[in-house]
Amino acid sequence: MTQHLAAPTGHSTPGTHTGWWRDAVIYQVYPRSFADANGDGMGDLEGVRSRLPYLRDLGVDAVWLSPFYASPQADAGYDVADYRAIDPMFGTLLDADAMIRDAHDLGLRIIVDLVPNHTSDQYEWFKRAINDGPSSPLRDRYHFRAGKGENGELPPNDWESIFGGPAWTRTADGSWYLHLFAPEQPDLNWENPAVADEFRSILRFWLDMGVDGFRIDVAHGLVKAEGLPDIGGAEQLKLLGNDVMPFFDQDGVHEIYRSWRKILDEYPGERIAVAEAWTPTVERTANYVRPDELHQAFNFQYLGTPWDADRLREVIDVSLAAMRPVGAPATWVLSNHDVTRHATRFANPPGGTQIRTAGDRELGLRRARAATLLMLALPGSAYVYQGEELGLPDVTDLPDEVRQDPSFFRAAGQDGFRDGCRVPIPWTTTGSSYGFGSGGSWLPQPDSWSGLSVQAQSGDPASTLELYRSAIALRRELPGLGAGESVDWLPGMPAGVLAFARPGFVCTVNTTGRAVRIAAPGRAVLASTEVTPADGEVVLPEDTTVWWAV
Repeated sequence: MTQHLAAPTGHSTPGTHTGWWRDAVIYQVYPRSFADANGDGMGDLEGVRSRLPYLRDLGVDAVWLSPFYASPQADAGYDVADYRAIDPMFGTLLDADAMIRDAHDLGLRIIVDLVPNHTSDQYEWFKRAINDGPSSPLRDRYHFRAGKGENGELPPNDWESIFGGPAWTRTADGSWYLHLFAPEQPDLNWENPAVADEFRSILRFWLDMGVDGFRIDVAHGLVKAEGLPDIGGAEQLKLLGNDVMPFFDQDGVHEIYRSWRKILDEYPGERIAVAEAWTPTVERTANYVRPDELHQAFNFQYLGTPWDADRLREVIDVSLAAMRPVGAPATWVLSNHDVTRHATRFANPPGGTQIRTAGDRELGLRRARAATLLMLALPGSAYVYQGEELGLPDVTDLPDEVRQDPSFFRAAGQDGFRDGCRVPIPWTTTGSSYGFGSGGSWLPQPDSWSGLSVQAQSGDPASTLELYRSAIALRRELPGLGAGESVDWLPGMPAGVLAFARPGFVCTVNTTGRAVRIAAPGRAVLASTEVTPADGEVVLPEDTTVWWAV
């Protein structure tokens, strides 16, 4: 493929000012569930390409795609067998090239997922390491160890897989290898120089293809504590936890990202990298976005915050304060492919990011709309997960026989209910898959999704889709909205109400379950539910956010 350059997008044009990513709205596409062009029931790159105009019209700045590389699909493509090839279920490299070019022509940037913590067990290195036996030098590119016990029958340490069960699997020759995720995903040993060399080459391959950046999967996991020490009796980490563990958030990861930043900076068009880094504190997350490392890191502390004014204000303040010393923008996210959609999370009592019940659908949607307007009013970059702009809930009643989340089949791992947020999204009001494709969908869609489809909501001013379109457009039009590094909290608000000012703008958020009367701070320009200011005051309905021009 010939190299082509990154494209300009809505907020900033390369050459006019720097940092397009600082206030960008970035849309996550989960390719297998976005759009199916060939009718096999599975989304593909040609399907993504066909729907790029929709994303342009939604108003987002960039599109982040979950993995589409060649893979046995033991973990939905996060087990990569070839980082320079496209899995046939998604298309070809020519399809990827065409998608990137079309996105750039539409003013959209493309961010691709990179999976450097582990490979597939079908990756050529690992296959040779197994086939060549214990003397193979390729084994040092992974974590092979002798077992404990009289005959080596016990795992080398007490680490557990994120997906449940031991983090070690024994080979036919008696050795053990480490996999923090599924056995089909052996962890790489980043102490081996060949690993670092390979990933620098992979970065250049995709940068030469024209991608605008990378989302780094398990960015906190690449380096393990020296000697791989036992944890002991402590309860072990699940993927969405923040405990201190010897296999996550080790200081050695930062040397890796400094070397990657040098490569990114060699390319024109402000190419970026975004860390998926689960850390004990926001301050630890800030280490990943120091000026010579990555550009952004997901704010998982914010994602996990319940719908509570005091808790939200606290996490906003802490997030902004942590990013300020390193000069990085805060990021805000409410949903992704690993957690329950926030329309369902907020429909249930607080209690984690994996919810198994539908809850109060009306309550969840009302809070989700309000939470979205709050998120889009904050300074920094916002991430939107496909379908949340439609107000989609999780599908909590999928039959066991259709589930594909690998952790669902392993005891005590991650709850195993991520399939509910991965159901293909609806585009039309009719059809076997509501416009997803002509051949049905790989996970069944609820009948109620006809009314939630893009077709059903387009043009309806009360719909969640039009709320997102309006909010993203206003975010661009209002001076300074999205930019900056602080908010000014307004005093004197009733309990449960947040209000903050930005230049020319005020955001008010009622997180309570009752209407609250406040002084109108300006001219209402957008609200998550209908409000009518009168005589200098306004009644904020329950669970409502309002944007004001001042």
